[in-house]
Amino acid sequence: MPPFKDEQIIIIAPGSGTTVAQLGLPESFTPPRLRLRSCMFPAEKEGEWEPYKVRRRMDKLPERPPATQEEAQEINDMKKSLGEPDEDEIIYEEDTVSEEGAVWPIQEGKIVNWPCFFALITHVYNAMNPPFHTPILLIAQPAWTPREHEKLTQFFFEKFKTPAFGLMDSALATSWAYGVHTSTVVDVGKGKVDVTAVSEFLPHIQGRVVALADCGGEALTQGLLAKLKSKGFNRDMCEQLKKNAICEILPAGTPLPGTGEVSGEDTVTNPAAAASTGAPGSGPAAASAIGNAPRGPGADTEVGDEANGDDENEGVLDVASIVAGGKMNEYLARKEKEKQEKAAAKKKGIEAPVPPTKPVRLPNSKRERATFMYEDHVLLDTLKNMNLGSKGIAEAQAALDEGPQKKSQDAQDGTSEPKSAVDAHGSTDAATSASRTGPIRREIEVGVERFQAASGGVLETIADAIHRTISSVEEVNKRSELWDSLIICGNGSRIRGFKDALMAVLQSKYLISPSSATIFTSEIPSNISTPAGTGANTPQPQLGLHGGSSQVNPLLLAATTAQNPHLMPPGGNPLLPGMPSSHSTHSSHGQTPTSIKFVKPPEYFPEWKDVGYDEAAFLGAQVAAKVIFVVDQGQSKGYMTRPDYNDQGPTGIHDYSL
Repeated sequence: MPPFKDEQIIIIAPGSGTTVAQLGLPESFTPPRLRLRSCMFPAEKEGEWEPYKVRRRMDKLPERPPATQEEAQEINDMKKSLGEPDEDEIIYEEDTVSEEGAVWPIQEGKIVNWPCFFALITHVYNAMNPPFHTPILLIAQPAWTPREHEKLTQFFFEKFKTPAFGLMDSALATSWAYGVHTSTVVDVGKGKVDVTAVSEFLPHIQGRVVALADCGGEALTQGLLAKLKSKGFNRDMCEQLKKNAICEILPAGTPLPGTGEVSGEDTVTNPAAAASTGAPGSGPAAASAIGNAPRGPGADTEVGDEANGDDENEGVLDVASIVAGGKMNEYLARKEKEKQEKAAAKKKGIEAPVPPTKPVRLPNSKRERATFMYEDHVLLDTLKNMNLGSKGIAEAQAALDEGPQKKSQDAQDGTSEPKSAVDAHGSTDAATSASRTGPIRREIEVGVERFQAASGGVLETIADAIHRTISSVEEVNKRSELWDSLIICGNGSRIRGFKDALMAVLQSKYLISPSSATIFTSEIPSNISTPAGTGANTPQPQLGLHGGSSQVNPLLLAATTAQNPHLMPPGGNPLLPGMPSSHSTHSSHGQTPTSIKFVKPPEYFPEWKDVGYDEAAFLGAQVAAKVIFVVDQGQSKGYMTRPDYNDQGPTGIHDYSL
């Protein structure tokens, strides 16, 4: 088989929310060029699928029925002269924005609808329009079973006639991207979290946390919805708020601005520390909280004016319901009146004195309230279902939009008499509507609830899964290295402050200080007696340790070598020949880490530095594809060829996967 070229290789990474893919390997690896929603829509014919929502096209506003037959004939003749279709001819168009009626074949990392999934992969493949002789590397989710790997292998070979096909574990691909052979990969997806311990480029299957539910990005969205639903927010609003810069996860114990509440619950994880110092746990994060002032009422406690119903924020207006209820003209008139009042107030305040100094802009974590621009897809769907026609929808979009274009138009009006964008009948100027296209944007204000996306214990659950995964690794001398090589990835972790808050939880719950001396006295071997009454504090051994004249403290050596396994030779302890190796004696010392660190991201991919490494698995797949398809050319069996598939069938993929 001739060697493959860079421009021939296809990489596909299916996800619960987004599927990314790319044809060809650039000279400098870049983020994926093709990005699609991981959903399909049922077609008119049963068993077939469409990539977008298909709607009936409405080009004109609904007209009154013709009064006479002559008038009807005149209207039809006019339509034919303009090239418009007859009334009986129905034209459909694709709506690339709407998610109404969408089917998501991947949920919590698992393929739940195989026909829809195969249709999604086919759409992704056709969108790249690859040439003949293109090998494919598929990034596999940890939740996929070996039987499903065989099913995927059969589909790719028989559907696309690919000459070569390979499967690569997503956690392993992330390790390739960071260039580390040992790491703990925490992949935060849409509806799940996967935690994998990778040792020497081999994922540990035993103890691996796969598809941990209610901990992904959707859980953070639901956390915001639980706080903001009473104020008129829906799920789509909370999803866009989560992706905005004003949404942030503060470390546990950080006071929320303007309130007595804190951003996270102070769960007592170390009773001894709580009794002596008042800190809820151990580690630097807990130690920094000692001596703080009282924090006031707890979460979900009503205090002040808010408890008395005097809160000025009465919730978010449901514009979609107003428009659908036939009150759009009243809403637009009210908005126009507010605009005129603002313009009049601005005109009166021209001669107002300018403040001598510019007010200091507070950081987001210090502001009680902030605003974000919400793209109202529900309102847009409502307009499309009202048979307003293309022109009517454009006019309504221009009147309802509050985005930058609307603000720039208001600024141009200045203090003069504002130009009415809406007449008495609710229509807008044609030139204005033509210049404003796209989604309908609304400016929405939100309070301190934007800091409480993870208040439901999401971070604590993920931290427990990390500890459980690392503790299940049988190679005890690898555990400290796994704690020092954490990689947090996945689009669900994009929310601001997520990684730092998770690190603070890990340090509070599991980190012990090397100077606390607990590792020296927590587990005294049975062959060590209590301190003798000689004035010496060093325990004396009852059995001969054959230490000779070295007089090395065995407890100190045990603790040191447990946290630094490279100091212990494989054959045993050279300083204490009678002592067994640390691998079998001091296994318990690897349970609690003395340091927890993130792996430093690679610096030699400038295109990735701009967007971040949340999709690092795709970068690792690019590196692996370059190695196995181009450099190695199958010598290490990194992929399965077409002749191999013909000889062994789908089950042979287990011998070729990375």
